[in-house]
Parts: sequence; C-alpha cells; structure tokens
Amino acid sequence: MRKLIAVITLALMPLAGIAASGGHELHQANIDLNNQAAIQRGAKMFVNYCMGCHSAKYVRYKLFTEVGLSEDDIKNNLIFTGGKVGDLMTIAMPEDDAAKWFGAPAPDLTLTARIRHGGADWIYSYLKGFYVDSSRPMGVNNTVFPNVGMPHVLWELQGVQKPVYKYEAHHDGHAVASFDSEAEADAYVKEHGEGYRLERMVEGLEMERPGSLTPAEYDQVARDLATYLTYISEPIKLERQRMGVWVVLFLIVFTVIAYLMKKEWWKDVH
Repeated sequence: MRKLIAVITLALMPLAGIAASGGHELHQANIDLNNQAAIQRGAKMFVNYCMGCHSAKYVRYKLFTEVGLSEDDIKNNLIFTGGKVGDLMTIAMPEDDAAKWFGAPAPDLTLTARIRHGGADWIYSYLKGFYVDSSRPMGVNNTVFPNVGMPHVLWELQGVQKPVYKYEAHHDGHAVASFDSEAEADAYVKEHGEGYRLERMVEGLEMERPGSLTPAEYDQVARDLATYLTYISEPIKLERQRMGVWVVLFLIVFTVIAYLMKKEWWKDVH
C-alpha cells in the first residue's frame, strides 16, 4: 500500500507544479485565460499602443478566431496596414532605426510572459510601475525594470506618477539604517565615515497628474494586456492543462487496476 501511495503522489506532482509560483514581489495580476473578452481587449490595446515599436512576430492575427473574434472583427479592429488575417504580427519599424532612437531595438513581445520571471504578474506590475525620472533619457523610470529605455506610452491613460523615496545607509553590503529624509541619511553616513554609503530607493508611487482613466480603469487595461501577452506566449496552455488532468486521472486509475491485478495474479505465489 505504501508503494501505491508513493506512485499516486508522484503522479499528482505535475498538478502541483501548475499552481506553483515564486519570484520577485510583484502586484498580483489575477488574470483568467478563459476570459476571452479580456484577451480581445488586450489585443486591441496592444495593436493601438504597443505595435508601433514592438512586434509579436511569432503569432498570426488568425489566432484570435480562437478567442471569439471573426475574421471581419480582426480586419476591422486589429489590422491597420492592409494586411491579411493570416499574416504574422510584424511591424514596419527597421531595427536600425529603433536602435538609433531608443538605444536598442524594441524586443518582440510574443514570449515575454514566459521569459520574464513572474509572467503575467511581471507584465502587470511593469505597466503600473512607471514614474518620472529626469535623469533618464525618456524622462521616466520603472520600479520593476530599473533604468528602462522605453517611454511610458500609456501615460495619457494612467497619468504621471512620481516616486516616494526612502534612504538607506549601507555598510559592507548591508542596510544598517533607514531614513525618510535624504538629509538625515546623508548626515548619518558622513558621521560614520569610511565604508558607509547612501542608497536611494523607490518605496512607492504617488499620482502627480491624473490620466484620462481612473486608477481602477487603468488597472483593468494593464490586466487585459497581461492576459493577452500571456495567452499569445502559449495559446495551447489551457488545452494542455485540461489534457494533463485527464492523463493524470487515467494514470491513477490504471495504477490502482494494475496493482489489484498484480495482487490477484501473484496471490498463490505469495
């Protein structure tokens, strides 16, 4: 019986892996890949605000017929270049020009949700994490992606956020004191002398100038984009998970039957 329990436990481990998560402290996106309306809204936001620079060149527009859009819907709402529904989601911007304007070519976003640790939570947090920073070439920075090279293209929707800083005194690579005031932190470092240094970190963000959307409405935009990018990164994911559940259940039932058959066949031997 102990062997049977061990086999069942091993069979159930893939299901536990589906729910496992970890990584940086991020806002929880709480996306639902079964929500086709969210994927549709995210696709519309992507083509309107992101595809000027970022492609999704491993995805065809036709994919969105799988989430409830007709080919006419795709032509009228997602394709603005005269392309076809079967075309890949490429962009016209040459990589050389992108590198000259932004310092590096804008990355393709097809697999962002799979590449970035945190997946949808990372994307959601990134879209909410822009703040003004005059030291950066584009005038903005990001709490999730420090020293980001791109502008905040959704600023008119979200508004302009300013950082709330905290200041820490560090010694030998460890924070030894924390301050709300830069002057206090600087005085502490100077008082303790060599080996101490001051570090400034973003503790939070405050709205400096509201955008055209309320915070709740912008949160929905960020969540829809995270849902869309997660979906295109692995369109077969839901089907694979559904199939995986049935496979695991089959293996459990088969294991029980096989064990009982073994007991029956070998009862005279044992």
